[in-house]
Amino acid sequence: MNIFLFPFRAIGRLFYYSPAGKGNSRLRFLVFFIFAIGLAAGFFAYPQAWDKSADYLNSKFNLSVPHFWTKPYSLGLDLQGGTHLVYQADLTNIEKKDYASAMGIKDVNQAIKMIGETPYLEFKEERLEQERNELLEKQKGEIEKMQKGEAPDETILRTDPYFIPTSLTGKYLQRSQLDFDQNTFEPIVTLEFNSEGAALFEEITKRNVGKMVAIYLDGQPISTPKVNEAISGGRAVISGRFAVQEAKELVQRLNAGALPVPISLASQQSVGASLGQDSLRKSLFAGLIGFLVVALFMIIYYRLPGFLAVLALLFYTAVISTLFKLIPVTLSLAGIAGFILSVGMAVDANILIFERMKEERRRGRDLAGSIEEGFSRAWTSIRDSNRTLLRIFVGTRPGQIKWLFGGK
Repeated sequence: MNIFLFPFRAIGRLFYYSPAGKGNSRLRFLVFFIFAIGLAAGFFAYPQAWDKSADYLNSKFNLSVPHFWTKPYSLGLDLQGGTHLVYQADLTNIEKKDYASAMGIKDVNQAIKMIGETPYLEFKEERLEQERNELLEKQKGEIEKMQKGEAPDETILRTDPYFIPTSLTGKYLQRSQLDFDQNTFEPIVTLEFNSEGAALFEEITKRNVGKMVAIYLDGQPISTPKVNEAISGGRAVISGRFAVQEAKELVQRLNAGALPVPISLASQQSVGASLGQDSLRKSLFAGLIGFLVVALFMIIYYRLPGFLAVLALLFYTAVISTLFKLIPVTLSLAGIAGFILSVGMAVDANILIFERMKEERRRGRDLAGSIEEGFSRAWTSIRDSNRTLLRIFVGTRPGQIKWLFGGK
């Protein structure tokens, strides 16, 4: 957070130390390097300034100055508009939700279609004849109830009378690809499971030799092959009289991520693009006003040191904005508010240093000694405040800490 302290300290030393000697040359280089980094970061954060200057020079002097490298900020849903969808996973024993933010998608139906097209693949084994007949009789009775106006048992009506679900689903799918049957030359889709899925598939086919194992996609049977022998190796084939284009689309959807459970849309929320842009504009305006107020206070109250602190704050703003682009950080209204707050917290450190410098001057130290003592004595308070923030971060955001060290 206190990277802005380095420009101020370097400039302070350059101003108040003796102009002679190698140390001064080193300081000059350090100041030049800091300003070069700050200038490059500023142009990267706001390339329009460079581009306008380049266009002017190119037209005025017939030059070929290139535009600055441009990389857009990653904006959150509340800043650029879009659609937030919540999908409910259909689980029997565990409640779980899949969240998806389709940032930048203005058509809600398009976002729903994108997520809803992710297929749910499952394998089912054939029921025993007696069990099948009993279930059909129960369903017949429930239908008769419904015809009489009575409430039927929905669970019985929804139960598949012919096939029983197994534990083998799209969760274990490693990849799928388009192929053609060597006898009929019809397009087929081959499936390859991971090691766990291969073991499940072999177990299912072993106990169902001479029976049918159905392949269901999104709740619909697309293939019901008869098992002649146990199949090892973790490979299966879907043959459903596909057109070539249909088979291609199925392969793409399966490879994009076959879901381990069926999902249904639970809720949706849309943020208009105009509302997002308006929020962004107001946030940036608020940040600019806050920065100007802080800068004005520092210059009026501390004069030259305050002016140097404002330059350091500009450096800090440019570098952090550049990091936001490079990482990238998804900016939200809350994130921008936090960034504005960090500027104020950065000034706190400067104020501590300046007040310490004043104390040292009152004790009779010269200017150079006051600068050194001001930094060294204020550093303890600055360090402790940042330690406190880090402890709060570690204590309240364990997920982010795990991410910092490469976890998921």
